[in-house]
Parts: sequence; C-alpha cells; structure tokens
Amino acid sequence: MRTAIAHVRFEKDGSPSEHGLEAHLQGVGRLAEEFASVFRNGDWGKVAGLWHDIGKYKEDFQDYIRQMTGYERDAAEEGGVGKVDHTAAGAIHAMDRMGALGRILGYLIAGHHSGLPDWIKDEATGRGLQERLADRSHLEKALEGMPPEVVLQALTPDSPPCGRPMESEHVHLWIRMLFSCLVDADFLDTEAFMDPTKAGMRPVGANLEPLQKLYDSFMASMQSGAMDTPVNRLRREILDDCRKGAELAPGFFSLTVPTGGGKTLASMGFALDHAIRYGKRRIVVVIPYTSIIEQTAEVLRKVFGDEAVLEHHSNLDPDRETTRSRLASENWDAPIIVTTNVQLFESLFAARTGACRKLHNLTDSVIILDEAQMLPPEFLKPILSGLKGLVENFGVSAVLCTATQPALVGRIGGDIFQNKESFEGLPKGSVRELMSFPEALSRELMRVRIERHPKGDQACSWEEIAADLVRSEQVLCIVNTRKDCRALYDLLPQGTIHLSALMCGEHRSEVVAGIKGKLKAGDSVRVVSTQLVEAGVDLDFPVVYRALAGLDSIAQAAGRCNREGNLAQPGKVVVFAPPKLAPIGLLRKGEDATKSLLRTCPELVESLSPEAFRTYFETYYGKVNSFDAKDILTLLAGPDVRRFQIQFRTAAQRFRLIDDSAQKAVVVWFKGKRFDSRKLLDELQQFGPHRQLMRRLQRCTVTVPERAWKGLLDQGAIQELVGIDGKELGLWGQCVPELYDSTFGLRLEGPAFQGDEFIC
Repeated sequence: MRTAIAHVRFEKDGSPSEHGLEAHLQGVGRLAEEFASVFRNGDWGKVAGLWHDIGKYKEDFQDYIRQMTGYERDAAEEGGVGKVDHTAAGAIHAMDRMGALGRILGYLIAGHHSGLPDWIKDEATGRGLQERLADRSHLEKALEGMPPEVVLQALTPDSPPCGRPMESEHVHLWIRMLFSCLVDADFLDTEAFMDPTKAGMRPVGANLEPLQKLYDSFMASMQSGAMDTPVNRLRREILDDCRKGAELAPGFFSLTVPTGGGKTLASMGFALDHAIRYGKRRIVVVIPYTSIIEQTAEVLRKVFGDEAVLEHHSNLDPDRETTRSRLASENWDAPIIVTTNVQLFESLFAARTGACRKLHNLTDSVIILDEAQMLPPEFLKPILSGLKGLVENFGVSAVLCTATQPALVGRIGGDIFQNKESFEGLPKGSVRELMSFPEALSRELMRVRIERHPKGDQACSWEEIAADLVRSEQVLCIVNTRKDCRALYDLLPQGTIHLSALMCGEHRSEVVAGIKGKLKAGDSVRVVSTQLVEAGVDLDFPVVYRALAGLDSIAQAAGRCNREGNLAQPGKVVVFAPPKLAPIGLLRKGEDATKSLLRTCPELVESLSPEAFRTYFETYYGKVNSFDAKDILTLLAGPDVRRFQIQFRTAAQRFRLIDDSAQKAVVVWFKGKRFDSRKLLDELQQFGPHRQLMRRLQRCTVTVPERAWKGLLDQGAIQELVGIDGKELGLWGQCVPELYDSTFGLRLEGPAFQGDEFIC
C-alpha cells in the first residue's frame, strides 16, 4: 500500500517531497495540545489535531493530492475542502466515539478549512454540521485507507471547559478557542513542512520582562526631563496609582483619566506590572479608530522598539509593515498588540479560520479597551458577554480605559417610560477603579470652561456661528455631519481649513500636520471639522465650538482645547444648538440624553466629571432600543446550546460592527508628500496587485454610503479597476479629475446627493 500523505512540496530541482499524513496528524496534535493546555484543555486540542485530517486517508483524496500537489488549494486557502471533502470523516469519527459530546470536535474538524459551520442548514450559509454528519460514507472510505490505531484510538477528551464549570452563554467561546488552537496548529505544522524559511521568520514567543525594563527606563528619562508643572505632577500620581493597582487580582478594571492625563503610558505601566505579577503572556491595546491606533502604536514603539509592537488593523501604513509583523498578525504571537474594536470583537464572534486563528493567544493576556465609551450599544450585550467569558474562563484582565467612563455595571438600559430593552451588564463589584480619587482628578485636570451659547436651546444659524468663529484667531468648530461641515466652511474667510472623512486618510494626515504647525507657530488658524478629530488627533486650540451632541463627544471636543494646559486662563468650549438636529439614530439619542441633563443638572454637564458621565450613560442607554440588535446571543447561547447546537456562521455574518454592505470604498486621485495615487493605480494596472501596493492605495480611499456610490457610478465619475490581465479587481476608482478636491476631498454634489446625511 502507498503511504498516505498530507502535503507535497517541490524542491528547487523539481523533485517532490512528501509530508506524511501520520506525521502531520501527530504534529498538529502536539501543537494544538500545547495551545489548549494554556486554558487547561490540552486533551481536547490533542484529539482535535489527531482526528482533523482522518479524511485524507480516503483513496480519492490521495489520488487528488498526488495529481494537484494539494498544498495551495488544500491548506493555504480558506475556501473549503477542495475537490475532495476530507473534513467530514474526522467529525463523524468524533461522534462515533463520544456521542453528543463529539459535536464539539465535529465543529472544529468539519470547519478547519471552511470555518465553523452552523448546526442547522441555512440557505444563506450552505450546509450545516447536522447534514454533514449524516453522510457516513466519508468515514467509511477513510477507514478503508487504514488510519493507524494510534490516531483512531486516541483517548477521548474528558476535561471540563477551561478546567471548571462554565456558564452556558460562554460555551460558544470555548469551542471557538479550541477551534483557534486547531487551525493555528494546522497552519503552523503545514508551513513548517511547506515553507521552512517562512516558518523560521516567525517571532519566537512573547517575553514581557525585558519590556518592563525598557518601560521603566523610558518613564524615568521622560519624568526627569519634564517641567515640574501641576499637570506633570498629576501625571506622575496617575502612573503611581496604576502601578499600585497592578497588584490587585486579575479581573475587570477601570481607568478613569481625563484627556491629557497620560493614560496611554500609565495603562501600559499597569498592564506590564500586572502581567508579570500574575503570569500573563501578552498585552492587547484595543482602540475604536485607526487614527488613534497609529498615534498609540507610535508612542509604544518609542518605548519598546518596532519588534515588540504589532500593529494590526485595516489601515496600516505599508512602510511600517515587515515580514515578521505580517506573520505575527496572523496569530497575534507578539508581546504587545495594538488593534481595533472591529478586529478584536469581530474575531471573537467569527467563524472564518483566518479570523479565529489568533484567538487562543488572548488567553492569559491583559486587554486595554481604550475609549471604552465607544463600544457600540447595538452590540453591547454580546460584547460584554464575550468580555466576561474571557475574564472568567481564559485568564484575561480587562481595563476599561477612558476619560468618559460608560455605565456598564449592573442593569443597563430599560427606560420604563419608553418600554426599552435592558440587560445585566458586568457584575456589580467586579470592576475596580485604578485611580484613588477620580472625581478630584477630574477637577484638577479640568483645563477648560464649558459654556452654553447665549442662545441656549434655541437653534443657531450657521451665519451666527460663523460670525462667532471669526472673532478668534485660533479656533476649532466640530459639527455633526459632513454636510454641516461644508455649509459652515462656505461662510468663513479664505484660509479656513476643512476636515471630514470625505478626504482620504493620507490627505487628512497632511492637513492635520499643517494645523499642528500653525498652532505651534502661533499663526491664525480656523478649522471646521466633523467629529473625526475628537479622538486620536492631538490638536490644542484655545477655543473650541461644539454642535450639541452626546456628552462623551462634548468631552472629546474639550480634549482638543488647552490640551497641554499652557494657557493662563482655562480654554473656552462653547456648546451650541445647530440649525438641524443630529441624524436619527444613536447620534440623536446621545444629543437627547445631553439635553435631558442640561435641563435637570446643567452644572453636572459643565463639570465633565465621572458622575456626569455615569448619569449621562444611564440616560443614554435608557433610550437604546436593543443591545443585541442582530440577536447574536440567541444564535450562540440559546436553549439549544446545551445540546451543542450552535449557529456559528450565521452569528458571524450578523456580527459586523461596521456594515460593509452599506458602504463602498473609492480610490481617489491624491498627490501627497509620500506618494501619488494615480501612479499607484498605473502600477496596479501594469503589474497587478501586491500587498504593499494595496496598502498604499488604502491610504487613498474614501468610504461612502452605497447610495452615493451608485450616484457616482451613474454619473460616470468612478469605474471598476482592472489588473494586468484585464480581470476586474472588485475595486472602484476615480476617473474624472473634478471628483476630488484639494480642500473638501471627494465631491458629493448635485441632485443625486440631495438630502443625504454623511456623518463623518
């Protein structure tokens, strides 16, 4: 009989090398056991690895792999099982050996290429696991290939989830973590055979102790060179509180520090000390916006160096990416990861192998949720459930880090007068504040004075606001929509600067750099912007105007005023009622909650204190219709979960923090200081796509609602891009020069766009 093989590699001389199937199963079993042992389920990982490719013993698969060489189609792509289904056999074998418990391994094994399946077939998601387990011919054919007894008769796993009783709502997370262990082990063992050079370039583990020494040295140097100002003394006290708090037992923490208090570095001091004290393996910094990520990652690189900090998000600057960082981003095998809310939470509820692969490396980590108030309310219930699952079962410590702490403890929502939904958030007493006196800290770091516009609740015209702005030489005005931004800009003097997300990322970066230069030089500078400047953009104006919005947005706007405390008097933040209400939805609910507070306790709003934000978020959440708008937890943790009947794939498709289906990206013509997008587009059409080129093009894209995209298409202003072979790339680009403006960015004008509200 011929030896069963898992993969085939061709040497430089053209000769084939075979990866024995038994060796592959044993190798994946060892790695998956090692990964799952971190959360006390090594036996589950080992058996999943041993059984995951039993189906490759089928004669038709062995014929197929010898004809097609197997690797590229079978192991590198995520798209499924190739021409021969080799994943069902191991799943059926698990059911034969373990009964209903075998369904757990069934999900892992049946989905280790195509992704975690649903239990019940759904028209939108294809075959369900129940249907696939019914076709026993897959296992029967595999057994004809004589799998070795050491594989087939492996001891069935019997350890409880994470070594202890687990709440049923977290079972889906446990299965997903096991799945992560299996697929990462499968990728790594396959890579070690197919591409040893690439495998050798991967980072080797994560060691935080050397990083703590670098951090201590950096902070000592920074503090010794800092002026002895009240703000710098407070920053030292904040850091001291964080490092003392690191001694507390793992779990949930809050870090409530006003803007300018140095929370980025202080939270890292907590995370390092806490991780080393309790044997945590890595630190994950999670941020809502890519603009903040780039800034935070840059700060952390100055402390720890490029190799220690993995930046993982969709808008990554291609000049910062290395082969090692690209490999580390596949499974987050790095000591410090800086990523987005979208990347973390969509992975936490994902079904795809690529998205799930990194999850097991969250075990025994410290997760810092920066700007925690930005967690989307319509997904808040599954998000908090996922965080509780990580903390209670996988050794995670989570830090809710923000100046505007949301009310996430106890009962959330439920306005009794509006019959709104409510749910139980984080357990009472579970979240420990790291600051000794957050209320006093808020008062001491308050560097602005919040003022109501003289017209109070009465709406101001844009002409009135423009007249106010021209009285200041350096002033920032933040409005609620792109349309408002353009309307106000048109009323202001020449030289005023416009900022909105209709400008591509590279364009915005250059404009922001110019604004900072003018502020530093003391030049006159007036800026009108959407709320994209409210987080992660370190602007420092003496005067800021803010259209009425949620209190957290007003506080973020205040963070762009007298940021460094250099003014002799407090900076001035003027809150005004714009001509139109905020768009219907969460923005309107935030505005309404602020109005309610202004009517009942205006002094609380003006204080921007922790108490003010507790009250605001309680009011705001009371207006939310649903905290699980897509019914995610019913799919994952409903009554059928005890029978391990879970709809993984449908839940993953519904869990989209950003609804890509309603948005389209357009590559615009922008010539910046670093690159010219038109030359990049020429390169794309001449040589085809490659990773660095596509990363650069991403910096020159603007995302618009699908309705606006269709309008541009109908006008002939954009066209689909094609590669060197004339193949359509599924990417749309500008094709008329007047579409992109050096001041406003992408032009959305004319009858096709009347009435549209573009938020950022």
